[in-house]
Amino acid sequence: MRRIEIMDTTLRDGEQTSGVNFVPHEKLLIARFLLQSAKVDRIEVASARVSEGERDSVSEICGWAGRNGLLDRVEVLGFVDGTLSADWISGCGARVMNLLTKGSKRHCREQLGKTPEEHIAQIREAIVYAHSKGLEVNLYLEDWSNGMKNSPAYVFSMVESLKDCGVCRFMLPDTLGVLSPSQVTDFVGQMVARFPELRFDFHAHNDYDLAVANTLAAVKAGCQGVHTCVNGLGERAGNAPLASVEAVLADMADVSTGVDESRLHELSRMVSSYSSTPIPANRPIVGDNVFTQVAGVHADGDKKNNLYCNDLLPERFGRKREYALGKNSGKANVLKNLESMNLDLTPEQTRRVTDRIIELGDKKETVTPDDLPFIVSDVLGHDITQENVKLLSYMVSTAHGLKPTAIVKLEVKGKVYQEQASGDGQYDAFVRAVRHIFRDHLKLTFPWLSDYAVSIPPGGRTDALVQTRIDWDYNGRTIHTRGLDADQVEAAIKATMKMLNIITSEN
Repeated sequence: MRRIEIMDTTLRDGEQTSGVNFVPHEKLLIARFLLQSAKVDRIEVASARVSEGERDSVSEICGWAGRNGLLDRVEVLGFVDGTLSADWISGCGARVMNLLTKGSKRHCREQLGKTPEEHIAQIREAIVYAHSKGLEVNLYLEDWSNGMKNSPAYVFSMVESLKDCGVCRFMLPDTLGVLSPSQVTDFVGQMVARFPELRFDFHAHNDYDLAVANTLAAVKAGCQGVHTCVNGLGERAGNAPLASVEAVLADMADVSTGVDESRLHELSRMVSSYSSTPIPANRPIVGDNVFTQVAGVHADGDKKNNLYCNDLLPERFGRKREYALGKNSGKANVLKNLESMNLDLTPEQTRRVTDRIIELGDKKETVTPDDLPFIVSDVLGHDITQENVKLLSYMVSTAHGLKPTAIVKLEVKGKVYQEQASGDGQYDAFVRAVRHIFRDHLKLTFPWLSDYAVSIPPGGRTDALVQTRIDWDYNGRTIHTRGLDADQVEAAIKATMKMLNIITSEN
């Protein structure tokens, strides 16, 4: 099986996403995860001469990589600027420079104001000097895609003039994301046929949403390496997303990459957090919804020899398949969720629970699997999930210049407890008071709130309900709860009470 190199440029090209700026320790953590956990072949971590902060980041990454035998897999973008880029990169402790050159005649003449011969001469000088500093050199042909469309003779002349200069890889960017898969196949095929002794990388941009398809076409046409960004970060519409490229190459190109697919979801969430860029719920491989079956017929088919499964099994990527609950879910989805919770209902009971979920869906209320035991208990009128924790009373107050305070009285398994606390908001004060009860009186672990989102169900009326979703981190797993009320604080409290009943049912 042919081996394809993955060079991830999240820390360089990905940082060109509007609003994304990684601080040095974040860059180091992402670099370590990419190379050691996700096992990509190479990473591009910065552009030379950007700032002193960037110098510190590159030096820190190179120091760590050198101590772990990975320094030759860390690359830095350099420019045709005489000795400046090579000195900067070498001074940071790096060993690989990705030299940015012009891959189209138009860029050469209009941006640089140089003839092709002048540009080639300066590139050769930059390469010779970089080699004298002990640097390995890869060569970007910027705007190569337009070069092949409008001035192929220029592209071939460039490569012909530089192929004997000790360049390790010629990197072919679709800088403006203008190519189709058939064009990539044609243009890459021409490069490989004309220069069979050279090693080519393909660098895709996603302006027409074709970055992954174009990357696949480049590999099939003979490229030996491809470039990616985690979560498809990058300028404008972004670059080819790492997780999607890995899955496509593994399943459709008959090649291997060495990437550890089981770590890609964790990597995606790390980069999303550090970049403050949410992952779309329908993003292939890493989105929240991509392994969730909604239609009941799909869940039914999964029970019958996995009729609705493809090669993208969630277990490959460290995830699991889920079955949504709503008006389209049907009995099969309900059964799948009941099965995962070891709840055994009769056919009639299942039908009644399904009808209740459909009713909630018609009202645009969202039902999560963690809500299911409460729906079952409500519908059937008996305690399949006991209400171990009852909110007897609470009072929250706020005043100008003072922190909000809360007094909370709970009944937990028949015993009454009361505590008070102050917090940064009314709900924060409520949670702190409840935490005192659970930690100080009950000696139980209290989950940490990991995510909190408030939305107004569709309709937009001033009397619309507020929906609060809270994610709790509890002993290494995530509990999702929702509350619905006209008051935001009350909705959050309802979501909290659901969580308290879930954890006390397990203790």
